[in-house]
Amino acid sequence: MEFKTTAGGSEEKSVMVVPHTYAEWMEILDILQSRTADAEVLEVMQQGTLEWQSGVAERFTKSLTEVINYRMNAASDRFQREMNRAGGQESVIVRAILTLRREMSFLAEAVNLPVIPEKDRESHRNLVKAQADSMQKSLEDSAKRERSGKLASIVRNHRVNTF
Repeated sequence: MEFKTTAGGSEEKSVMVVPHTYAEWMEILDILQSRTADAEVLEVMQQGTLEWQSGVAERFTKSLTEVINYRMNAASDRFQREMNRAGGQESVIVRAILTLRREMSFLAEAVNLPVIPEKDRESHRNLVKAQADSMQKSLEDSAKRERSGKLASIVRNHRVNTF
């Protein structure tokens, strides 16, 4: 979503276009990758259409997968930075896990688009779910090494892969 400054100096929000062409979808996927307007992007993506034909379908699927992978990697990196700064503080750890879960949940919604045939949608959802499951397992494995059991309890009670 872009903002335009008017003559009076105030910002005016431009309306995001519901995508119907491959080019419009690429613009929306760029915004999705930038994380600047997730709620609005998801809304227009849910309403979008695309003629699902050979060539276009493959390019669209490849681009969507690249954006989702980029967002999952960025979420994992942010989570790791937050955990490194947590210093064992339970509230910071919980907040980091919940933020990661919200991002993974959002990405699962972002690939569950009516424009995509059901078998492909399922494949995309499975990609996100598998990554969330892998993150959860990694957290559980790390928590086993912590002697107090506090981290294990936090990780069990605030699962990344519950969405």
